[in-house]
Amino acid sequence: MLRVNTVAPARGRPVGELLREWRDRRRISQLDLAISAGISTRHLSFVETGRAAPSREMVLRLGDHLDVPLRERNQLLLAAGFAPVYAESSLDDPDLAVVRQAVRLLLTGHEPFPAAVIDRRWNLIDGNAGVAALLEGVAPGLLEPPVNVLRVTLHPDGMASSIVNLGEWRAHLLGRLRREVAATADPELAALLEELRGYPCAQAVPEIEIPGPGDFLVPLRIRHGGAELSFFSTVATFGTPLDVTLAELSIESFYPADPATADALRNARPASRAAS
Repeated sequence: MLRVNTVAPARGRPVGELLREWRDRRRISQLDLAISAGISTRHLSFVETGRAAPSREMVLRLGDHLDVPLRERNQLLLAAGFAPVYAESSLDDPDLAVVRQAVRLLLTGHEPFPAAVIDRRWNLIDGNAGVAALLEGVAPGLLEPPVNVLRVTLHPDGMASSIVNLGEWRAHLLGRLRREVAATADPELAALLEELRGYPCAQAVPEIEIPGPGDFLVPLRIRHGGAELSFFSTVATFGTPLDVTLAELSIESFYPADPATADALRNARPASRAAS
């Protein structure tokens, strides 16, 4: 299960500088942020330049209106001289037993189709038996914890050799990761993006996903057991998280994109759990 670290100091950067950086990243003007947060533009300007020290409530209010992730809101509080307010629990915590049960219910209820729980850096936290169909043929080294889902998918020794539409799926995943880097400013995600971009791909990788006739989503098409399986996926997150760990978890569920895929998975011999 996931082990989380405590919040680190904000490296001495003033809170105003951090807030301005988040505002620039969200492409929101001082005027628009001031209006939405219910404060004057003058006061916001003073906070950003360090001429005024924001209260704890002001830091939280601005972080909320800037849609700053909970982990980084704790960093803002630390930079302003306040203690973090959002806990960062371990999934092993007894208080989260009901959450673990709900996640396991979602995973097992989705079988025989694949579903996996991933953290903010795309590391596999848990998976159901259906995930085995996706991991067939992956080099053992890539499956040693922590298992990074994107690395496993796009690495030439991973799923890449089995993905029929590798160029198309690669563009989809890199686009998702690129948007997450822009939204979170996470340096480890940025480094992962650069690593994945360096992986070889013999197929054309479209810069923009343009649907063809009859297309309504990007499928994942993989060769498996002499057949071709086709999936589309949905991503679920906790709706009202107040804990950093829960806010950073997501559940990706794969559904058969055609009847043949559904029949192949239903008729397959049950596999063991992919992770725990």
